Amino acid sequence: MHGPRVAVVGAGAWGTTLATIVARHEPVALLCHDPDLARVIEDTRRNDRRLPGIELPAALSASADPATIAVATDLIIFAVPSTHLRTEVARVAAHVPAAADLLTVVKGIERGSLLRMSQVIAAEGGFDPRRIAALSGPNLADEIARGLPASAVVAADDPVVAARIAERLGRREFRLYVSRDILGVELCGALKNVVAIAAGAVDELGFGDNGKAGLMTRGLAEMMRLGTAAGANPLTFAGLAGIGDIVATCSSRLSRNHRLGVELAKGRPWSEIEATLPGTAEGAYTVDAALALAARFGVEMPIAQEVHRALFDGKSVQRCLVDLLSRESKDELGGLA
Repeated sequence: MHGPRVAVVGAGAWGTTLATIVARHEPVALLCHDPDLARVIEDTRRNDRRLPGIELPAALSASADPATIAVATDLIIFAVPSTHLRTEVARVAAHVPAAADLLTVVKGIERGSLLRMSQVIAAEGGFDPRRIAALSGPNLADEIARGLPASAVVAADDPVVAARIAERLGRREFRLYVSRDILGVELCGALKNVVAIAAGAVDELGFGDNGKAGLMTRGLAEMMRLGTAAGANPLTFAGLAGIGDIVATCSSRLSRNHRLGVELAKGRPWSEIEATLPGTAEGAYTVDAALALAARFGVEMPIAQEVHRALFDGKSVQRCLVDLLSRESKDELGGLA
């Protein structure tokens, strides 16, 4: 059997899941940050720390050596937390084959620079942005790893790159669509996590299905206002990366962002919750960058503002939600082009 032509950088739940999808059909290299985790995966064929109960295929090889990805001549997938992406790109950039397509499945906006994840990869690695695609959608890792059906969208400036990646990763049970709106797809993936935190709080406080539906819809409106102001296609927000991901992330107990909202509503502070989550709740690391982008484009994001206050200003979740309900009634489509 030939060596891996696909590599996944990051052995969290989503990275391990994507590596598993590939390894069921062809060899794949999984690059771990922790050498101990790489040894555990090699010895046990499991990553119970991040993806419990899933047997990993024999065609998946795990290593902590960045030189491992030099064999990935076709595709390199970046699947690390947004706060670590720049560091990981710097660690592996010298080993990235010149012909390989690059795919980010990271959902976030970098603090300070306000760059999207594909832009971080291009800037830090010195890569041509046209080589880079982004995958997003309603993708709860545990379900996909167990073979349950799911869909996502692969977006790139170059439609040939998006189509090539979709063909490589797509399966009957993992249906992939393509888009040229990488800006909109990445903003959807980042911003919906902020809305999911609020949705978890609504569930914990018993606001009911009507209240939650209203929150999700108005959260989508915030996302669309910012996205269209930034130049994204508004129809992207009606697709898998927008509505699709909001439905999954705001509704599922498997969502770490939803769980964060639940714990905040119980009165626990973010500083305590952060260390106990089984993975990264990206919404907590994205909300400030989202608000900074909103300020840049002159866009209102009241839900994101209240999520920030609950996370970092010590404001009670109950008070945040009451204040959202007390806002002045406006034209439903106000602010949307």
